[in-house]
Amino acid sequence: MSYIWQGEKIKLRAVEMKDFEGYFNSEEKDSESDRASFNIMLPLTEEKIKKRVENLSKSSFESDEFFFIMEDIEGNAVGNINTHSCSKRYGTFEYGLGVRRRYRGNGYAKEAIKMILGYYFNELRYQKVNVYIYEFNDKSIGLHEKLGFVLEGRLRRNYYTNGKYYDVLCYGLTKEEFLKEK
Repeated sequence: MSYIWQGEKIKLRAVEMKDFEGYFNSEEKDSESDRASFNIMLPLTEEKIKKRVENLSKSSFESDEFFFIMEDIEGNAVGNINTHSCSKRYGTFEYGLGVRRRYRGNGYAKEAIKMILGYYFNELRYQKVNVYIYEFNDKSIGLHEKLGFVLEGRLRRNYYTNGKYYDVLCYGLTKEEFLKEK
């Protein structure tokens, strides 16, 4: 018997208050990862971080947007994946993800993406997912292309970091393409 939120290497779970110390308030600060996934945030107080974790732990799944913790088989919080920009009208959604540096290269991101895609396509009736990747994020580009995502466009000079403008690459995957790759 299989469980949709449990893979061979990881499981996806909701944020819990224990994640304040173990994941969100960790000493593992990584500016390059921040740049590649969204942007470099200003420092937050412990109180604000704790409030964010508390809000995430209380969040519901009403709008199909959710924040998941990726946990390995030993119970370590190895990363996160969050869905956003969910449109039931158009049947499209987006996600973002991050894997802590010391856990990269183990297939956790790939497994988490497949779990999310399986659930959103097969249970929630979404028909397409879009992801936006900064042109310098070669690992994410390679991962998404291996998963069957198609490069659909380029937003030129649309992201600024580290003193330079970068293009944003727009990738998409339909439900039919996902099911064909399985």
